[in-house]
Amino acid sequence: MPDYNAATYGDCIARQYDDFAFFSEQHTQAAVESLAELAKGGPVLELGIGTGRIALPLSQNGLEVQGIDTSTQMIKELRKKPGGDAIPVTIGDFADLAVEGKFSLIYVVFNTFFALLTQQDQLRCFRNIAAHLQPEGLFVMEAFVPDLCRFNNDQNVVASRVGVDEVRLDVSQHDPVEQRVTAQHIVIKNGNIQLYPVQLRYAWPSELDLMAQLAGLLLKERWGNWQRSLFSSSHTSHISIYQLAAG
Repeated sequence: MPDYNAATYGDCIARQYDDFAFFSEQHTQAAVESLAELAKGGPVLELGIGTGRIALPLSQNGLEVQGIDTSTQMIKELRKKPGGDAIPVTIGDFADLAVEGKFSLIYVVFNTFFALLTQQDQLRCFRNIAAHLQPEGLFVMEAFVPDLCRFNNDQNVVASRVGVDEVRLDVSQHDPVEQRVTAQHIVIKNGNIQLYPVQLRYAWPSELDLMAQLAGLLLKERWGNWQRSLFSSSHTSHISIYQLAAG
């Protein structure tokens, strides 16, 4: 069995990623509109750009967008789309952030920050983000709020789709010490089985804020969704906006 690495999820799921319908059109549109406003016309960098769900409409709205991703297969899918060839992409680990220049906006969406599987990598990412922000620049993260109640004996199985000829299951195991979730998207269709592995290291908003502070960033705002609702305990995800600390 091959070892899981930073590119495994993207390389395995790239061709089917857009078909998984993780997001509604309304969700994507609201994200694009908010990020475009936060960018204030300056250069933008997406961490984990993937197939370009957010980056392409931002670019089409006139922003200078770059991306970084570990998965060459994801970038192949991006390049197939109209305008996909026009977006510069660095292949690499976004914890290291080996890109040139500084940005008015750096963002990461759909829990992708949690693909960094150790606290050390997550903190290193925050520090490199701070080093690549313009003085008034912002870092925006979309992430879920951990909900440990979803696990029974540190396991969980969910049927995400049940059809006449297809079943999709999400199967996961939870390591509470490492804050690690090891999971598989399982697709059973026409007698065939496809596995799409994914691993995450989750963090609570308070832990993210502390890592940001250690990296020289401070929380500016936190929303409960892209419609900018004030974040509360009822929200299952958050949009956190960080800025460089004064001085």
